[in-house]
Amino acid sequence: MKKPKTTWPWFFVIAFIGLLAACGVSTLDLQSPNSATSSAPTLEPVTLTVSAAADLNYVFPEIGKLWAQETGHTVMFNLGSTGQLAQQIERGAPVDLFAAANKKFVEDLDAKGLVLSETKALYGVGRLTLWQREDSVLAINDIKDLTKPEVKRVAIANPDHAPYGVAAREALQSAGIWDELQPKLILGENIKQTQQYAETGNVDVAIAALSISVEKPGKWMLLPAELHNPLEQMLAVPKSASHPEEAQQFAAFINGEKGRPLMQKYGFVLPGEESVL
Repeated sequence: MKKPKTTWPWFFVIAFIGLLAACGVSTLDLQSPNSATSSAPTLEPVTLTVSAAADLNYVFPEIGKLWAQETGHTVMFNLGSTGQLAQQIERGAPVDLFAAANKKFVEDLDAKGLVLSETKALYGVGRLTLWQREDSVLAINDIKDLTKPEVKRVAIANPDHAPYGVAAREALQSAGIWDELQPKLILGENIKQTQQYAETGNVDVAIAALSISVEKPGKWMLLPAELHNPLEQMLAVPKSASHPEEAQQFAAFINGEKGRPLMQKYGFVLPGEESVL
């Protein structure tokens, strides 16, 4: 007579598998010696949100494209008035990198504990131009020419929140024509919009940024740097950054061997260097 089959070994097999599961070991780990390697997390590309001053409208996208080619990461730019961008960060906007047109705005955010202090870095010094359309017949060779009766309207960025507007006001005050020019002034929200007023013919002349004057159609003359306080431009990583490590890498790229030549191409004076214009 045959003895009935016993099932007790299976009880121990099931119990053993349960013990492995409790220890965090799966049956797949037993089956495949390479499974731990295949299930390891991979580094995914990220998209940085970079809030940048409007004078960076052309140069930063070029730098961002180069960085994307080298790293696989991408950059989304939020370009505008430095003062307004700083307010967004104060309200908790998830910004990975802030590039201001005046270092004061970064330093103010740092004083409020809103940026990583060790990431603060100068990346360029901006310059002002008097910008006109190519078809303009006005002879503008000096800032005082803005007072000529044939010059009806002059655009500057709003000094209340735009560093280039502050510099424009300082230049006009240094030239002694700020008060006289008041009836002619049209204020732009940022330096790019200020130049667009001249591009569309809504004003005769715009006090614009060199970085959005070079490499583009139009007539312009550089204003003497001594007419206004230096536009020392600074960047930093906000504490609200979603990708702080990648943001620091991009900041280093801007100030590195790939980014610096492009900053020079668009007329920026690099930190520690003298202007060649």
